[in-house]
Amino acid sequence: MKLSSQLEENLSIIRHLTGDSADTVISRVTVCGIACALLSCEGMCSSAGISEQIAEPLHTLRGNFRDGAELLHFLRTYRLFAADSTAAAETGTLLHLLHSGFVILLAEGAAYALACGLQGYASRGISEPSGELNIYGAKEGFTEPVRTNMSLIRRRMKTPLLTFELSTAGTLSQTDLCMVYLRDRVPEDLLQKVRDILKELPLESILSGGYVRPFLEGSDFRLVHSVGTTERPDILCAKLMEGRVGILIDGTPFALLLPQLFCETFQTLDDYNYPPLYATLLRWIKYAAALIALLLPAGYLAAAVHHPELLHETLLRLLADSEQNVPFSLAAEMLGVLFLFEIVREAGLRLPKAVGGAVGMIGGLLIGDAAVQSGLISTPVLTVAALAATAGFIIPEHHAALTVLRPAFILAAAAAGLPAIALLGTAVLFHICGTEIFGYPVSAPVAPLLPNRLQDIFARIGFRRLSQGNFRVSEVRDR
Repeated sequence: MKLSSQLEENLSIIRHLTGDSADTVISRVTVCGIACALLSCEGMCSSAGISEQIAEPLHTLRGNFRDGAELLHFLRTYRLFAADSTAAAETGTLLHLLHSGFVILLAEGAAYALACGLQGYASRGISEPSGELNIYGAKEGFTEPVRTNMSLIRRRMKTPLLTFELSTAGTLSQTDLCMVYLRDRVPEDLLQKVRDILKELPLESILSGGYVRPFLEGSDFRLVHSVGTTERPDILCAKLMEGRVGILIDGTPFALLLPQLFCETFQTLDDYNYPPLYATLLRWIKYAAALIALLLPAGYLAAAVHHPELLHETLLRLLADSEQNVPFSLAAEMLGVLFLFEIVREAGLRLPKAVGGAVGMIGGLLIGDAAVQSGLISTPVLTVAALAATAGFIIPEHHAALTVLRPAFILAAAAAGLPAIALLGTAVLFHICGTEIFGYPVSAPVAPLLPNRLQDIFARIGFRRLSQGNFRVSEVRDR
């Protein structure tokens, strides 16, 4: 709806559209004999900024103006109230700016409004990331305001090639989304596809990155994510240099990153701060931890039930003795222990920190000593399940996939032993190799094979060799 040149009519429309909301502040003023109104959203604007940059300059303004249109034209042309100033001729644009922290100036006789960005809402300060800790890297993580996150990226990359594109999504929330990329490195068709998806999001509100992620991936049933997340500006900058696209969401202290390769989930920032040999050892420990977390419970079950000849005689005798007095089958016992581990983990995660530690201790006693002493769980099963659960914590990116796949492998092992495990493992590998986003396979550079890019997958080579050929994600497309 277009704004009218009548001030009272505009104010009446705004009151109607906002439902006369209590946080909409309307202050009537007279500037050079012309009736005006200042609109602001309580708690979204800086009170000091309004007084110093708008109220005082308007009070001291002197001049002869025929109507409000001439007054606003003079203010836009010769007076700078705020660096971020714009005009709004429609009520939809005006309300979006008002609820984004802009101060709106309406004047009698002007069919548009002057909006000045004086945001001053409370927000959490920049702090250390909680989920991506490191030893030698920066201690800054993304926070909720999208413009603060933009500044964190700009401080690290001062090149004019770094580009931010702001848009809004969500018919009710009108959430600010920001695409960030390096113009000379990202493929244009990738940018256009991301733009089209963000523009046509069929959502009423966007409260976190999980609302947007499925639309970018194109499927809700994927074991491996092709869109990654990070709460570290330095990691996002490193990926931008490889031709990726980052998406910042207002109100979310995480950035979406696409495309994400499967091998990158085993890499951390500290890998590039440690000596290459030590970093290579840590990387292989993560690969081994992933296999242990996924296959150890199923492998133990298959060996104990279907292939006892694979076990040493002494070990087999110990296993048989421990299982004699347990009232459940080995498969039910393993699934039950893993299920209890997930209950304790979820309880410790959701409860307040003051009691979360106590819940972990109580759960450890119940699952550990009490369960073994009562004869409900055998010691070997508890040991295997604990090793698998602990190994999964090393790669938190895949915790959800491991939690889903681990019972599936246990059931396969209980049904047919090692052949069933091999068959299910092959299906999982096919699924990973078949997962892609916008034509970029997540299994690259292993499948499709790029031999010259494997040097930073199975080992961590030095920066002298890494700097000789910068990796671009466009290399893995359509191979």
